[in-house]
Formats: sequence, C-alpha cells, structure tokens
Amino acid sequence: MKKRIILFSCLFLACLALTAAPGGARESDAPVSAADLISGKPQQAPIAGMVTMVDIGAHSCIPCKMMTPIIEALSKEYEGRAAIVFIDVWEHREEAAKYGVRTIPTQIFYDGRGVERYRHVGFLDRESIVAKLAELGVR
Repeated sequence: MKKRIILFSCLFLACLALTAAPGGARESDAPVSAADLISGKPQQAPIAGMVTMVDIGAHSCIPCKMMTPIIEALSKEYEGRAAIVFIDVWEHREEAAKYGVRTIPTQIFYDGRGVERYRHVGFLDRESIVAKLAELGVR
C-alpha cells in the first residue's frame, strides 16, 4: 500500500511538472522563419494577425511522415502570408492537451484574429490545405 502511494505521488508530481512547463512562449520578438515553424518544437500559435494552420503530429507517425513534404513546401510557399506550424507531440506531450488533441495528425486552422475555424483529424492532402487557406482569405 505504501509503495502505491509513493508511486501515485511520483506520477502526480511528474504530471504537474509537465502541465506547468511553458507552452512555447517566444523569448524575443524576432520574426519566426518557416523552418522554425515546422521544426516540431512548441510555438506560440496561432500567429497574431495571420491565418495559421497548426499541424499536430509526430516525426515518427506514418501519416505525419506522409504530410512532412507537404507541410515543408507550403510553409515556404505561404511564408509572410500564412503561418504553417508543426508541433511534435511525442517530443512535447503537453502540447496535445493545450490544443485538445487526442489523435494525430490533427490540423487546426485559425483565422487572422486567432479564432479556430476548422479542425481535421488524419492525413490532409495539399489541395485540401490550400483550399482551406484560400477559404480563410489567404491569396
């Protein structure tokens, strides 16, 4: 019984430490590059004043791997017009709860005011992403 209490206490403290970790606040006001946004590290998202797509997945997940070249190409193509952000939740588990994600990959689209407008779970092809960005006003 005493071992269980110690185990649960340790688990509780570990969970508490994970939820208290900072969720991607930037240390400077320097512009963020497309490479930074798709690095998999937690980012401040949505990006203020820009339509933002947050792709939440993992570098080891097969559908996520299939989306990687699409996300990389779109992040460069739309740089300065829309933000394409990738967050690896296997490396940064606290981010899944922050965005309310239970299954990966999940893509969340925000308008320029930071309001969530669309959420998709699973692989999302290039044409669908481009169409959703256009629907949100990105040219």
